[in-house]
Order: sequence, then C-alpha cells, then structure tokens
Amino acid sequence: MKPPKPIFETKRLQLRLFHLADAEAFYHLNKNIEVMRYTGDLAFESVEASRKFIRNYSAYTDYGFGRWTVVLKETNEILGWCGLKKLPDGMVDLGYRFHQNHWGKGYATEAAEACIAFGFKELGITEIIGRTARANSASVRVLEKIGMKYWKDAPCEGIIDSIFFRISK
Repeated sequence: MKPPKPIFETKRLQLRLFHLADAEAFYHLNKNIEVMRYTGDLAFESVEASRKFIRNYSAYTDYGFGRWTVVLKETNEILGWCGLKKLPDGMVDLGYRFHQNHWGKGYATEAAEACIAFGFKELGITEIIGRTARANSASVRVLEKIGMKYWKDAPCEGIIDSIFFRISK
C-alpha cells in the first residue's frame, strides 16, 4: 500500500499523514537515545509497537490535523515527523523529531515554519505554542528562527526544566 499524498510541501520536504509503512523508521527514530533525550517520551519497544501507535493515531479524525511524516523529496527518505497537536487545554503545540543524521541541515526549521503557516492559513489557528527543555538549545533555536517568542517556564509532560514559546497569527 502506497503512503498517502502530501498534505503540503516545502522546497525540499513533503509532509503527509502517518502511514503503516513509516513504522520501522519511527521505531528507529525513537530508539535513538540522543533523539529522545529531551522529549520525556519512551521509545517504542518494537516495530510492531510503532505500527500500533500509527494505527491508533486519531488526531487527524479528531481534530483535522496532527503530526505529519516528513519526507525528503529528493530521495523519498523519511526524515522524521513534524506537526501540530491539540492539547487537552485547547492550545495547539508545534512538535518535531528528526533522525540524528539529519540534524543541522535546516529540515526542522523548514518543516516547522511550514506547519505554522499551514496552521494559520489553512486551519484558522490563531496561536501556536512550542515546548522544549531549556537545555535543548537546538530546539530553542528552531523555535526562535520560525518567529516564536519565549512565553514562560512551566512543567511539560515529563520534560525537565521546560520552557514555552508561542506565536500568534
């Protein structure tokens, strides 16, 4: 079964819905200790656990958006994921996670910027937040590069010393 068509594209990237074919790439993504260092999340125990997560991912039907698989147009390689998440308090969070061998190439910034634009223009969202560990300087730089401003220090889903950023339409 072919992966779904992209929801939107950037110069180098395609962002599309999660697909069962992504399970192995997501398993390896979450297996990397460096990738997971600041997330507060647990790694998938197996490729099958990754498949189960994808099968049960309901954000697209629940809210009309979610996290999206990021694919490099040139090679069709899965770089990671990026997208928006509706939080229990109603706020919308921007998140991203990329394979370590793709860090420092501008992909997170490119994908995150596109997600913000899509959220504002296509989804009518008026404010988007970003959350990260204070020590995650690379993630802080991405949030700042896409125009987010520091908002507050606050606890966040298991992330030690987390800080919040936000941007409004």
